Amino acid sequence: MKIVFTFRIKTAFKEKLERKFPDTEFVYASSIDDVSIEDADVIATEGVDLTEAIVEKAVALKWVMVAAVGVNDLPLQALKQKGVIVTNARGVHKAPLAESVLAHLLSLERGLPGIYERQAEKKWKLDKIPGEVNGSTALIVGTGAIGGEIGRLLQAFRVYTIGCNRSGHESDFMDETITMPTLLDRLPEADYVISILPSTAETKWIYQREHFKAMKESAIFVNVGRGDAVKDETVIEALETNEIRHAVLDVFEEEPLPESSPLWSLSNCTVSPHMSSLSGQYITRSLDIMETNLDKWAADDRNLINLVDLDKGY
Repeated sequence: MKIVFTFRIKTAFKEKLERKFPDTEFVYASSIDDVSIEDADVIATEGVDLTEAIVEKAVALKWVMVAAVGVNDLPLQALKQKGVIVTNARGVHKAPLAESVLAHLLSLERGLPGIYERQAEKKWKLDKIPGEVNGSTALIVGTGAIGGEIGRLLQAFRVYTIGCNRSGHESDFMDETITMPTLLDRLPEADYVISILPSTAETKWIYQREHFKAMKESAIFVNVGRGDAVKDETVIEALETNEIRHAVLDVFEEEPLPESSPLWSLSNCTVSPHMSSLSGQYITRSLDIMETNLDKWAADDRNLINLVDLDKGY
């Protein structure tokens, strides 16, 4: 079996793989264009370098291991037509991303931005009485591994968690779970609306003007999923008209966010440069998933961890 890695991994992990799987040929390249992939059984990629042409060229390809969560850049239909299995690194983001969401909410409620500003100005004063996360309600749109971890942390702060997914199936660390069609009706209850949706045909531009109009004026909208869940202009209008209190945005229609965007200067908006899921442990966690799946593959077990539904795109 030949496995091609198209992203950099540490020497220690290479040596570990080669010791554990001595009958496997491992090839490491900084670019997929620099290596022969015609006879590759497996391609390990970060997900942005695999094209339809490469899939067609890789005649022996059986499995694509993606060291990321999102797979929307992959030629999914070409892979499906060829019968190629795709796995991703779902779950590796949940700890840092959930911590980021909690950090933003705690910071805004406890007035930390104002504290930092007043320290820089050497001003000993209080602008307003801080709020609390305790006793609030969070509507978490997307109840996968990340949504569950956010729910777990919020419940520790006595936050009532409402999960929202396609089917309304019960989800871990949600006090209740609703379906996507009922989202609009439940938005008025939420102090925090936290979006962790993937990028799919069903979720593209899912948040419209009526969703923000339905939110409390005191609500905080957090988007740490994908930038095409809501148009920037929709959020800008909601913020400028004070339909919501604040928005925390980690993802945007266009990235990097253009300097001309009003989002940069709106006082009730926090712009995060798509970094909420980043952590020094990211690659280690991704490689752990790959290693576990390689164990299964070597044992002819095709019930791999994090199998991607190529029709759904996640």
